Amino acid sequence: MRSARGILMTVLIVLTLASACATDFPAPTPNITPDYTEPPLPAKAVSLQTDSPVPPQNTTECGDPTASLRPTGAGAAAHGPTIDAIRARGRLLVGLDAGSNLFSFRDPISGTIIGFDADIAREIARDLLGSPDLIEFRNLGSAERAAALQNHTVDLVAKTMTINCERREKVAFSSVYLQAEQRVLAVKDSGINGLADLAGRRVCVVRGTTSLDNLRRYQPTAAILTVPTWADCLVVLQQRQVDAVSTDDVILAGLAAQDPYTEVVGDSISREPYGIGIPKGKDDLVRFVNGTLERIRTDGTWRRLYQEYLSVLGPVPVPPAATYRD
Repeated sequence: MRSARGILMTVLIVLTLASACATDFPAPTPNITPDYTEPPLPAKAVSLQTDSPVPPQNTTECGDPTASLRPTGAGAAAHGPTIDAIRARGRLLVGLDAGSNLFSFRDPISGTIIGFDADIAREIARDLLGSPDLIEFRNLGSAERAAALQNHTVDLVAKTMTINCERREKVAFSSVYLQAEQRVLAVKDSGINGLADLAGRRVCVVRGTTSLDNLRRYQPTAAILTVPTWADCLVVLQQRQVDAVSTDDVILAGLAAQDPYTEVVGDSISREPYGIGIPKGKDDLVRFVNGTLERIRTDGTWRRLYQEYLSVLGPVPVPPAATYRD
């Protein structure tokens, strides 16, 4: 049996160790509320003050800006200096926005860029080079479209590009291949139902677009945030850093398809006819592209592409009729 002295020593050692261990752990502190900060804005986002100058109404006159050159065919028999140079290169260079839902975006399975604009560009490549796959897409911001054509870094721009007289001073256009209307995208039940409700509100718009000029002109009291892409606008709307987005209804429909808590609202702010952008002076390519557009209007391709990508807009309409100036 252990002596009483031994038992006492054991008890003292245990008590000493327990006391030492207790000092190794700090006393619990009260709950601290995390310091949340507002999410950062997208790169190159710029806020326009409500008192910044409103762009003047463009007074450039060119008659009907949607009138293009009459097609000369869209097959192997068609020739011209620009057409022949593209055939010699072996691929068609097309500028677009690879993050534009419904129009030009990456298929999540194959990684291929698809969409209404992308597939129309493929139809041009099919007629010009014999294969829709002989195409190279180059990503462009809206503000970069005209410069890319003027610098000949692309052969065409297929990027929801509105035809107007001001732009025709810098680039050439095909005939109209889609008719859009500028409207508003807002969070459901936000109280925003159109242009009038944007007074004093924060609105996201991509710079280099007709949408920005229209919004500044028709709702000058709106506080505008400009960003490089429409995908950026959806992000800042979801983060409640803006109250709405305004651009063409077909683009807004692509954003709304990605977020069920948003909706396209209001009447048309302006009509936006889309054309394929082409470098100025490349008349043979303009006529060739118009030949492809005539073909897809009549052989059912246009309707098939609309049904595939733009059916969220409603029933398939009649393709827009071409207007020619010669």
